[in-house]
Amino acid sequence: MDAYARVIRNTVEVVTDEELRSLLDRPVKKVYAGYEPSGEIHLGHLVTINKLIDLKEAGFEVTVLLADLHAFLNRKGTMEEVRKMAEYNRRCFEGLGLTDIRYVLGSSFQLSPEYQILVHELSQQITLNRARRSMDEVGRQMDNPTVSQMVYPIMQMADIAMLGVDAALGGIDQRKIHMLAREYLPTKQYPSPVCIHVPILHGLDGKKMSSSQGNYISVADSEEDIRKKMKKAFCPPEITDNPILQILQHHIFPRLDRVTIKRPEKFGGDTTFGSYEELEKAYESSAVHPADLKSAVAEGLVTILAPVRRYLS
Repeated sequence: MDAYARVIRNTVEVVTDEELRSLLDRPVKKVYAGYEPSGEIHLGHLVTINKLIDLKEAGFEVTVLLADLHAFLNRKGTMEEVRKMAEYNRRCFEGLGLTDIRYVLGSSFQLSPEYQILVHELSQQITLNRARRSMDEVGRQMDNPTVSQMVYPIMQMADIAMLGVDAALGGIDQRKIHMLAREYLPTKQYPSPVCIHVPILHGLDGKKMSSSQGNYISVADSEEDIRKKMKKAFCPPEITDNPILQILQHHIFPRLDRVTIKRPEKFGGDTTFGSYEELEKAYESSAVHPADLKSAVAEGLVTILAPVRRYLS
């Protein structure tokens, strides 16, 4: 797989494709992703973590922003609480294979005069309406937003500038914030970042993944918990919006070369698949039963998450 194919696999969009191709030709290229340290690292986070690993293998210098100040502004806890969580999150990332990269704690540079002046300058240009709309998908309790949450997207723009990166990676829910950065950073003599967006996956119940709903698998879950959660997971006969197939596509196959569906001989015996597309086609044709699919995905997750459990123990 060439560098371009590796970067764009399992993405929703790249803004813009032409800029990405040009960036890939540079000898030095830098990308970042930011994470609010507000709880367990789960399969929702793993989508961007896998993509950062892809980007690293494609020749990018990778920065992970542990956004403690962002989490504080978004009402995710006290500064002491979010900093403690940031260190735990970092260990999870390392256990998942995100090593030999740069980790940066947000408050280590976001309180500097240079950073704060840039935030205030940008805030003079961006309307309250645009700031609020950019936060609709990522903010907490946005029916009654605080002033701090309006500062949040402007800080994210300043992060891109101050970290000196060429590209920003995030879920598609980050799109509006990234588009603000592309539009307004050049007014302050900073380049527009290439923006790489990955999908937001469904929770195990087929609904929006949420810590409060408990419909996720943590990367630190035990083998027993993974198998229990997968057994109860929603797995419809349809391909679209199927959370189990999403796990296969975005988590299992990027890390494993093959997946084996294990079943008794009277039900067809074991079958091994070497690509997501091959397994999806078999499932769509009813050649693979939902229960057998869930069992295979559970074992795949047990395998790929084993290094995290060992690293944290």
